[in-house]
Amino acid sequence: MKSLTSKQLTIEEYEICNKLKAMRFSGMAAELEKVFADPNTDLLPFDDKIKRIVDAEWDLRYTKKLNRFVKKATLKYPNADLDDTIYDPSRQLDTHVIETLSKCDWVDQGKNLVITGKTSSGKSYLANALAICALKRFKTARYYKASGLINELSRAEKLGTYPEELSQLASYDLLVVDDFGLMSLDIDKCRNLFEVFDSRDPYKSILLVSQIPVASWYDMFSDHTYAEASLARILSDSYRLEMNGKNMRNLEPINKRKNG
Repeated sequence: MKSLTSKQLTIEEYEICNKLKAMRFSGMAAELEKVFADPNTDLLPFDDKIKRIVDAEWDLRYTKKLNRFVKKATLKYPNADLDDTIYDPSRQLDTHVIETLSKCDWVDQGKNLVITGKTSSGKSYLANALAICALKRFKTARYYKASGLINELSRAEKLGTYPEELSQLASYDLLVVDDFGLMSLDIDKCRNLFEVFDSRDPYKSILLVSQIPVASWYDMFSDHTYAEASLARILSDSYRLEMNGKNMRNLEPINKRKNG
């Protein structure tokens, strides 16, 4: 139902909007209809009207493209963001570091990031929020639980698609591996994990999330040769973020997003 304050579009105005839709400028078409229907449109400068129409199309296309990138990233929390809870003193977070990381220069530079801390401190949620910061800059990203990544590699070996799987994993600008350390690493899994880390270009980033302190990671590998090689690849010149503040699982607003 049209607002009583809106004016009826002329046939010519409808035709212009329909032409825009036919050319797949649906954002511009929708905004132009609003401009045409606005009884005060003649009071707006021409430049302002053009800006509104172009911005509408830009925003629509940006949102659609971003949604495609987010969907392909298979994030655990696809709506994660850096809200005001990061400034809660009881969370004991280095907010300056988080704010700097959110600019994604580290992804541009191909640096790695390691987030560790106790259970329910919000590590997974923050990792997803930082991944979304990268996605907003149209960096490609993919999220895995460590156990899921290892199982996928094992399945690819059985299907004979292991090289293709490894190549795909190497292609992402940012690879997020959550719950690192919560899995057994026999010799085959050690090799697979190392090959994932080693296959990535020096300018491709890895974000590892773990509740196990970095000092204990070496002992997670059954083969210490792979342990040394993998950890050298991950930890060399990587950024670190510790999260040992209060339990966030039952707090708002993160609980609404099923924080982990």
